[in-house]
Amino acid sequence: MAFLLSRLLSDSMLGDATLFQRSDMVATSWNIVAPVLEAWDADSPADFPNYAAGTWGPAAADELLVRHGRAWKTC
Repeated sequence: MAFLLSRLLSDSMLGDATLFQRSDMVATSWNIVAPVLEAWDADSPADFPNYAAGTWGPAAADELLVRHGRAWKTC
């Protein structure tokens, strides 16, 4: 990882832009991604089985396994 960071810094100081995105490419990427993010924010699915971090997950996951004759393997 340190090698990659030093390579990135070295290339930037030498003016080698091959490892970097141009600003117009970044802007175009955001023009594509932003509407998707906005749509997700505006219309979240009502039946999404979300759960709190650090818990065992949604009950829907257990129900899915039971419907197919499976179970979580626990120690």
